[in-house]
Amino acid sequence: MSERITGSEAICRALLAEGVDTIFGYPGGQIMPFYDKLFDFTDRLNHILTRHEQGAVHAAQGYARVSGKVGVVTVTSGPAATNIITGVADANIDCTPLVVITGQVAVSSLGSDAFQETDVMGITLPITKWAYQIRTPEEIPWAIARAFYIASTGRPGPVVLDVTRDAQVGTLEWDYKKTDYIRSYNPDPEMLPGDVLAAASMLNRAECPMIIAGHGVMLADAEPELIALAEKADLPVTTTLLGLSDIPSDHPLNKGMVGMHGNIGPNINTNRADVILGVGLRFDDRVTGVVSKYAPQAKIIHIDIDRAEFNKNVKAAISIHADAKKALKALLPLVNKSKHTEWLASFDRPEEVEREEVMKRELDPDDIAPEGAMRMGEVIRKISEASGNSGILVTDVGQNQMMAARYFKYTLPKSMITSGGLGTMGFCLPAAIGAKIACPEREVFAFMGDGGFQMTMQELGTILAYNVAVKVIILNNDFLGNVRQWQSMFYNNRFSATPMINPDFVTIAKAYDIKAERVASRSELDGAIDRMMAHEGAYLLDVNIDPEDMVFPMIVPGAAVNDILINPTTKYQG
Repeated sequence: MSERITGSEAICRALLAEGVDTIFGYPGGQIMPFYDKLFDFTDRLNHILTRHEQGAVHAAQGYARVSGKVGVVTVTSGPAATNIITGVADANIDCTPLVVITGQVAVSSLGSDAFQETDVMGITLPITKWAYQIRTPEEIPWAIARAFYIASTGRPGPVVLDVTRDAQVGTLEWDYKKTDYIRSYNPDPEMLPGDVLAAASMLNRAECPMIIAGHGVMLADAEPELIALAEKADLPVTTTLLGLSDIPSDHPLNKGMVGMHGNIGPNINTNRADVILGVGLRFDDRVTGVVSKYAPQAKIIHIDIDRAEFNKNVKAAISIHADAKKALKALLPLVNKSKHTEWLASFDRPEEVEREEVMKRELDPDDIAPEGAMRMGEVIRKISEASGNSGILVTDVGQNQMMAARYFKYTLPKSMITSGGLGTMGFCLPAAIGAKIACPEREVFAFMGDGGFQMTMQELGTILAYNVAVKVIILNNDFLGNVRQWQSMFYNNRFSATPMINPDFVTIAKAYDIKAERVASRSELDGAIDRMMAHEGAYLLDVNIDPEDMVFPMIVPGAAVNDILINPTTKYQG
């Protein structure tokens, strides 16, 4: 005879059945029955109380991206449900698996504008893989099993379950079956052998082939297959922003990042390559520049788990509809062992120019005094090296993001966590908390600007409450730096609404019992980094950054990927 339990208990049991051990959330009126029952499961379900619902979703994103598990969020109705929208939209575009459970008013009150009622379904349907409102307790096991299956399979993404009060307080006979099939949903498409053979043949004939590796490589755990294919066929590997740790930074075939602030060589050679193998990326506008001038001479092979991405932005000669790991494994025996010595050497000159004209200014600046403000690149590189280049990088959005992407170094996979598609300021601090909870044995470095930090700095309270040993680095230039750069370059230095009057971040951090110091000049930097690395708990460095520091190289909007600025007035000539 089946056991009869409440819907709230069913949620707890279902989460355990799906292997959940950590929840990020914030209680409130319409989710309170669940939280009351959660009190009985605290030995098995670790609840992290963030200081804002948006922080809960971003923390769950960081947790999911590092652990490979589904991030779980629980919040109440009304404003709590609307506060999770930014994070859900962010997870949707960056393919992060989440199950977000929102409380909802009683069924009898739906549509009556009851206290803290919002149309969660109407709001979330466009930005989720699936959204469903649970009105009866009997639906809970079915809906949760389905939610985890949808969130974690195929192209991962967020699922929202809106659970009415009736469903939480009512009872059901407990019976749980994990979902492994949904009619009309095919998360593991059958790869067509002809497509793989055609792709291998195209790569074998290519004289100037190139791989662009995206986030899909990380999501599929396909880093070993990517490296094996590149090494066998002697293929240069470039990455997107979210694909940065797909291959170690010091691998001889790693030629850097493509895109608006990517490396010169990969961008220039995108428009010289005759075959481009794109693995798990969307070919979005920040990668392609103006699409009409993108890789006009190249035949593109596109591997993706989501058929909707094929020919959406760029036309592919061959599309392989498959998981990246499966596709790369199938390609590996069919690709010839090759050498592309001359082609690989073509990356050398652009790399040399970038090192001399861009990187030297950031990493070894000789135009500002030792007692003056610092450049972002030198701070980031020193901290990366202090960790043996083995840390997890979490960034916010803006100049700090692009500089960190460019100057942090990676030796291990799943080491780059950032808001790619949505570009969410405030993402970094809570995402870093989730990443550290998921992987406590690795150092997690949270790089952010003074603007982004203040959007979610209340999550210092979460660090205090749970003793989360995140290393927080504020690259503080007293500006909204990325907007300032555009205003300087395109709006005649009219710095409208970008100067920041900031509080004393060190005092704020210390109020949360977090070790902190202000790094005012280069002469103080090495000692501050040493103290931060030696400290076992959380640490905050508020670093004085030159407000005129800009991110280069840069492909301006409307330009081709080989039309590259190396400073505000000079284009790369190669």
